[in-house]
Amino acid sequence: MSKVLITGGCGFIGRHVADEMLEKGHEVRLYDALIDQVHGGAAPQLPDGAELVRGDMQDADRLRAALDGCDGVIHLAAEVGVGQSMYEIARYVGANDLGTAVLLEALLAHPVRRIVVASSMSVYGEGYYALPDGALLEGVRRRPAEVRSGNWNPVAPDGTPLRPAPTDERKRPDLASIYALTKYAQERAVMIFGEAYDVEAVALRLFNVFGAGQALSNPYTGVLANFASRLASGERPTIFEDGQQRRDFVHVRDVARAFRLAYETPDAAGELFNIGSGNAYTVTQVAELLAAAMGSDLSPEITGKYRAGDIRNCFADIGKARSLLGFEPRERLEDSLGEFVDWVRGEVVIDRGAEMRRHLEQRRLVS
Repeated sequence: MSKVLITGGCGFIGRHVADEMLEKGHEVRLYDALIDQVHGGAAPQLPDGAELVRGDMQDADRLRAALDGCDGVIHLAAEVGVGQSMYEIARYVGANDLGTAVLLEALLAHPVRRIVVASSMSVYGEGYYALPDGALLEGVRRRPAEVRSGNWNPVAPDGTPLRPAPTDERKRPDLASIYALTKYAQERAVMIFGEAYDVEAVALRLFNVFGAGQALSNPYTGVLANFASRLASGERPTIFEDGQQRRDFVHVRDVARAFRLAYETPDAAGELFNIGSGNAYTVTQVAELLAAAMGSDLSPEITGKYRAGDIRNCFADIGKARSLLGFEPRERLEDSLGEFVDWVRGEVVIDRGAEMRRHLEQRRLVS
């Protein structure tokens, strides 16, 4: 087996990936800056058998040292948050894109066999939409003026209603936020580097990842953790627009297995894959399922407001990952909330949802 460096390895996904890789016999080294927004100043809980190098993604010397002796890289390190990316632009570009560039330059001194990079469903913008006759459209966008007036659903150029459809990897990217822009740049930089330097490169476009271990006090970490923080604090979950936007939620253990398969599968080299559950849920449905699991009668607050950078619908077609990686999701959202809620009840929760909303409103990113 090989020795793998996992950047962002102390984060929510990183810890599960480390567990998965260790369980299958790989040696694991973690590289993480341990930023306060994610870790809250707490000491990291390392998986048994993993070693940690603490460092920033823009610290070339630390990265070169961390890569010494490694056969591969799983690159997870990134700032995460559509809303925050729209006003902390330099922070996101620096961490995600410049950080990836520094990593790739470090790999020139310490070549590896394979690198797997975490990309994002956000690169698609809106997912596929179908006309009444079943024909698929891509490049569908909502006009900001129409959205702000409450016309949430995109329509065809002639005004024909559209039906959201599963999105596969053939859909061209359409970047609607700074976060999406940085994730696409990460993805493409890794794939270009791999082709130029004969390194096996793989990109995984992750959909909405959930599970125990998310940073509950980070309002940008994910919608399910955000809702859990609100409910645990006796507050109503906040939902933008009308709550009927659809997303794909995939369990973190399924995601960890996908990274291991992408690292190990010979035919994955040079490919990119959607990693989701293949199921679509409305955001309101998710809030209601979670409230029921937490024994709360608090209904979500449907704001009827639009947040800049948000898309309406995007959920995964995972046929390619099934075919080439042998990836099959094992844990459905509605069957996994009990475990998630048990974990939330054992955590100290600081709800920063209202703070996040205030930051967005002050910058006129919510209207």
